[in-house]
Amino acid sequence: MIRAKLAHLTYALAASAASLTAHAESGWSQLNMTQGVTHISREIYHLHMKIFWICVAIGAVVFSVMLWSIVNYRKSKGAVADVTLVHNTKVEIVWTIVPVIILVAMAVPAAKTLIEIEDTTKTELTVKVTGFQWGWEYDYLDDGVVYFSRLDHHSDAARELLSGIDPASVEHYLLNVDHPFVVPVGTKVRLLVTGADVIHSWWVPAFGVKKDAIPGFVNEAWFNIDADKPGLYRGQCAELCGRDHGFMPIVVDARSKEDFAAWLKQKAAEQKQATAPTAPAAASAPTAATEEKAPWPKS
Repeated sequence: MIRAKLAHLTYALAASAASLTAHAESGWSQLNMTQGVTHISREIYHLHMKIFWICVAIGAVVFSVMLWSIVNYRKSKGAVADVTLVHNTKVEIVWTIVPVIILVAMAVPAAKTLIEIEDTTKTELTVKVTGFQWGWEYDYLDDGVVYFSRLDHHSDAARELLSGIDPASVEHYLLNVDHPFVVPVGTKVRLLVTGADVIHSWWVPAFGVKKDAIPGFVNEAWFNIDADKPGLYRGQCAELCGRDHGFMPIVVDARSKEDFAAWLKQKAAEQKQATAPTAPAAASAPTAATEEKAPWPKS
């Protein structure tokens, strides 16, 4: 009876697994970690899957032994507990060595990936990212370009209480900004992340980057978008930072190197012109009327 039920359960699990596989491309795959558009995001994904399958294998072995023991050593079959076995050196050696091997097998690739995540050498562009309540400031340190990025006005209007605007009618509701963060593809971009008031967190899943923005402290991160993957990539603040935490999205506009260079040159020129001091008006020559009213005699 029990074996029949176990066989039925095994069949049901196999059928469920087949069903999940069949529907993976129709929505279920969204439950898993994204592979992203950068090398490091794919490395993180592969590490995640490797650890996942190791855990699946361990679970399969452990639960298989448990089920086998429950079925074959149940009381109804006359099994009697062995109360004399209190120590077995061989068994203790095995259950010590095997977990150590498993941990090393997981630790080596994990350490390799962590080292690569923190490697900010050989970067080609450095941008200071400052989180504030509630938005982001982007400062291209070597090019003199600085601007703010906040929730776009369409989403901002729709989120207001009694606005009468259906959020479903707003494209990329709460995930769009007025000024996206523009970067080039095929370029190692270094981020210097900090906060202006409270702790925020700059997170873009497609890049495999999530870095806390802490006031008075600078964290480093980097990404390098695939050269063939220009486009818009969206993220959000991932640290609860106050009342409008849910309204400070991140949008990265990844452009070709040529388009980015042209944009950066134009932006730098616009900001330079906007901040240039105006020349003082030239002192005008005294008019005849002024001369007549002058308190000093004419020469």
